[in-house]
Amino acid sequence: MNRKIRVLVAKPGLDGHDRGALVIAQTLRDRGMEVIYTGLRQSAAQIAQTAIQEDVDVIGLSSLSGAHKSLFPKVMEELRKREAEDIPVIGGGVIPEEDIQFLLDHGIQRIFTPGTPMTAVADFIEEKVQGDSV
Repeated sequence: MNRKIRVLVAKPGLDGHDRGALVIAQTLRDRGMEVIYTGLRQSAAQIAQTAIQEDVDVIGLSSLSGAHKSLFPKVMEELRKREAEDIPVIGGGVIPEEDIQFLLDHGIQRIFTPGTPMTAVADFIEEKVQGDSV
């Protein structure tokens, strides 16, 4: 891949805490990726539209509010509506173990929970994007 990997980091819903998302964004930038951060309180439609407009390779959703089972699938639905479901979506935040399979079943590629090394997120993105471009 000749260009930098482009990642959209997004905070869907009313969650007002973004420290983790900002740390992830910095980690990805340090790994040489271009990161677009949407800011707080984004709708699923806004996230999907921004991802398309910015031509991102991956979307990273962050949720600390407990609304991940509602919000993450809504982002996937908005991507489908725009025929952009080929953009891989990963998620992170305070997500209980018992909710992870539900999110995977709804199209989220990987869930990263608290304590996951930041490098694991960057490694997954690089492997996913480079694997798709081969």
